[in-house]
Amino acid sequence: MADDSNRLVRLLCRPKPLNTKGSDPGIHFWLIGSPFFPPLTVASFLRRIHALPSAASPDLPKESEDLRTLIPRGFEVVGALASGDDAHARAAVDAARTLRNLLYGEGTDRPVIGAVCGFDSGELRFFVSESENATGLESISSVIEERDSKKFVWENGCLLHCELPIKLPLYYSLKNPTDVEKSYVQATEAVIAKLRDPQAVYLLETSNKASQDISPPVIIRGLQLDFSTDLSKIKALADDDDGFDASSLSCSYFPISSKAGSPVFSAELKSYHFSPPGILHPITVFYELSFGETEMKQVEVRRSLHSRLGLPYDRPLLRISNALDFSKLNNNDMVSLQKGSTLLRDVHIGIPSSGVTGGTVSLVQGSYEYFHYLHDGYNDSGWGCAYRSLQTIISWFRLQNYTSIEVPSHREIQQTLVEIGDKDPSFVGSRDWIGAIELSFVLDKLLGVTCKVINVRSGAELPERCRELALHFENQSTPVMIVNMQVYT
Repeated sequence: MADDSNRLVRLLCRPKPLNTKGSDPGIHFWLIGSPFFPPLTVASFLRRIHALPSAASPDLPKESEDLRTLIPRGFEVVGALASGDDAHARAAVDAARTLRNLLYGEGTDRPVIGAVCGFDSGELRFFVSESENATGLESISSVIEERDSKKFVWENGCLLHCELPIKLPLYYSLKNPTDVEKSYVQATEAVIAKLRDPQAVYLLETSNKASQDISPPVIIRGLQLDFSTDLSKIKALADDDDGFDASSLSCSYFPISSKAGSPVFSAELKSYHFSPPGILHPITVFYELSFGETEMKQVEVRRSLHSRLGLPYDRPLLRISNALDFSKLNNNDMVSLQKGSTLLRDVHIGIPSSGVTGGTVSLVQGSYEYFHYLHDGYNDSGWGCAYRSLQTIISWFRLQNYTSIEVPSHREIQQTLVEIGDKDPSFVGSRDWIGAIELSFVLDKLLGVTCKVINVRSGAELPERCRELALHFENQSTPVMIVNMQVYT
């Protein structure tokens, strides 16, 4: 294998977890890049999850079926990672090329990365194969790990979202053919006007993947599109048309039940787009909506996706409620149609370092909203601190999609404590304090979440509990409430 010191591999992330010690040689990850990035740039690592039953080799047809919808346009498979020594780099390259042919067709030959991870050292080594006909691999010794990966991605690309609603069939009365043609032209022109939106951008690719002479993708704006309305292809449906002519389908082709009266069941599929933590590009998932999100079939689908993307299993990251919501954007001015929250979010971000040398920072994971005195014009100054901390903690569970309940008001918190028998009915509407015990009661009642209360005699003892707090942020990662004369979250 030749050594090429003039080339480099750019890593925008590293696979996690990368632990191949004791594992069999084989493909573990697919390397994802983009033609819009510099050559040999790896944006993400997607775990290989389908393997042939009789060997450690990947089941490439199944892998291609999953990745075809999972990877958004503008990103592609650029290599593979195998465990073992340098000799396994060839197997990684061959697997990646075969997968690319399944995904993109023949004629998509381009440099492919073969990476290997040592069994004992865990060191990553990279090799490149220039083309399918190349007999040797070039060793790449220069590897750059991008410090600000998100900035790199968005400076070299952008996220485009396009929806083209199509409603079939379209019928007009044939009593006056002139009106029919006029209505058709008006409907067509309305669609064209949307497609030619100045803010719309399109990525055009050739449909003939088998051709050896493939033009590169072209990006154009909506105003550059050219349309013509051809009325010569309009034809009326015959009275005896049973709906099986592909050029003119009647309503009989779209019923919920069959002509014999027996119901026809079909999968209700819908695509959702997600931006999970640690993945620099969005991913697209098709969910079958005929199953509830808690049905085992749907749970197993999400579990498989968590495994492929290297996401933790103990938090909901790919539920429908986690999906990117493009409906809040106005097509004209791209601003939110809904009034944003008046609450600050993630207020700990940007706080300067304490300056302690050799220390480890332990932080809440995920987002929360910061509730504070006098918010929304409600005067709880001097007594509402624990209520506000409880609201902040519940907002974390909401934003992580563990629950869909609204953040309770002071009165609703008080009512909950009355319902469980902790307080008398006169407590509702009062300005009485609550503390850590009452907070734990409410979380258990509303969310089914148990709490741990740690008692310290003074603030001076708090450093002795630092390891417990660090372990909490590492495993549970929720905000915590600290109570002294005042309450802090």
